This record gives sequence, structure tokens and C-alpha cells, in this order.
Amino acid sequence: MIIHQTRSRKIFVVLNYIFMTLFAFVTFYPFWYVFIASLNTGRDFARGGVYLLPRAFTLENYSLAFQNSQIFKSLTISVGRTVLGVILGLFFTALMAYALCIKTLPGRAFFSFFFYFTTIFGGGMVPYYILLRDLGLNKSFWLYVIPSIYNFFNFLIMRTSFAAVPLEIRESAQLDGASEPRILFQLYVPLSTAILATVALFIGVGHWNDWFTGAYYQSRVDLYPAATLLQKLLNEASSTIKTGQETASTGALQSYTSQSLQMAFVMILTMPIVVVYPFLQKYYVKGVMIGSIKG
Repeated sequence: MIIHQTRSRKIFVVLNYIFMTLFAFVTFYPFWYVFIASLNTGRDFARGGVYLLPRAFTLENYSLAFQNSQIFKSLTISVGRTVLGVILGLFFTALMAYALCIKTLPGRAFFSFFFYFTTIFGGGMVPYYILLRDLGLNKSFWLYVIPSIYNFFNFLIMRTSFAAVPLEIRESAQLDGASEPRILFQLYVPLSTAILATVALFIGVGHWNDWFTGAYYQSRVDLYPAATLLQKLLNEASSTIKTGQETASTGALQSYTSQSLQMAFVMILTMPIVVVYPFLQKYYVKGVMIGSIKG
């Protein structure tokens, strides 16, 4: 069946394609600009005029980035906190969501309100830092993992997903003698793959991009994650440009290559998310839709 489009419809389609193409270009070009800058020598990049392709191609920026011990260690810390954060976050959030999706649980309304009440306000940066210091977390790697295990939003969408599982499935499993942990991990978790992947993406991106915790609550420089180190490098570069001084950022990072090295580090920091996201995209869209429906 051939559908003949009117002239106005054809014009709309053409304009729509033009708009979407321009929008895609505007969205993608900053990433592309950072990428070609990371493949260009620092001295040549400082001259300007590098917009579409590297003018003086080099892999030296990436070589220096991985040779620098501080950068390599910060990447290790970021990977470690992200992996542990995702695993522990999913585990404890699933336990809490499963318990509170059961309507016969004693005190269910109180605990649900209690968890919601903690999101209304916070104690502030200074009391929070004092608490972390008294717990000994301000000089520990676990500063990045333990305080961020619980997130109310992640709990809410996971509980909504668990509540959508038919009650008959749980009752049937109980009649067969299944324990609560077995019901959770062998029935509820496999039926909630989309929402688990979505929550894992939320937790992982949050851990990977978090520079604030390391910058303001971490007392040990050698425990800075990659995002915090990048933020400090960018601040140092901005100060160098403003004052006109030639300073070294870290180790092998010389002033005349600081911009291109920072671009390389930005690419190193963003590529894991860029690589992982396409595999989780279908679960992400489905999970967000599930989480937006009230159970």
C-alpha cells in the first residue's frame, strides 16, 4: 500500500531531518572536539584552529597519562569504587525493596515514611564531614562506598518493580517451601532484569562521575578518584591561563601540553561509560518506564 504524502507533510519531514541532524551534530561535536584534541600535540593545539581532525597526530598524551602514577591510581580507585558500589548498592537496595513491597510486613508504612523523611533535608557539609571523620572514613577508600549504598530514588523504582510481580508467584513459592532469600534471588530478581540494569547504570554513573566527595571529604590525596583529579587538573590549568604562569600540573604533565593531556584524561574518564551504555540502553528505557508507574 503506497501512501502519498502531501507537500506540507514532505516539507515537515525534510525540516525534521535537518533539525535532528543539526541537533545530533551539536550534541556529538563537543565529544569529538575533545577526542581530536587528545590526539593532537600540545604545542600545535595551543595555536588554535583544530576543529575537525588532528593537525599534528600523536599518542603521546595517552602515553603520558597512563605513565603518570597518580592518574593510574585514581583510575584504579574509580573502577574499584564503581564495581563495589554497584554490587553492594544493588544487593542492599534489592533486600530493602523486596521487604517493603510485601504489604503484610509489620511496620511497612513506618519504614517507608522513615526512608522518605531522610530525603527531605540534610545535616549540611560540616556536620557530615565531622561524622565521616569520627567514623574514620575521611582517610579511607570506603568513604566512596559505604555512605552511597542507599539511595531513596533507586529504592523507590526497585520497590515499584518488585510490587508489580504477581503475588501468586510468591505464594506458590512459599507453598513449595522456598525461603524468602530464595524467592527474592530466584524469582523477583530474574523478573526485574530491566530495573536492575537501570539502577546499576544510575549507581555506576554516579560513582564514576563523582568528584565532590573526593574534593571535599577525602583527606588523602593518594585516594582521589579520577573525577576529582580531573577537576583539580582543570582548575590548575585555568589558574595557569589566568596568571600566565608556566606550571606543571602533575608529574609528567608539562604546561605546554596541559590542555591536550587534560583532553586525553577526559576521554579516558568518559570512555567506560560510553562503552557500557549501549549494552544497557534497552534495559534503561524499559526500566525508567517501569519505575515511573506507581505500583
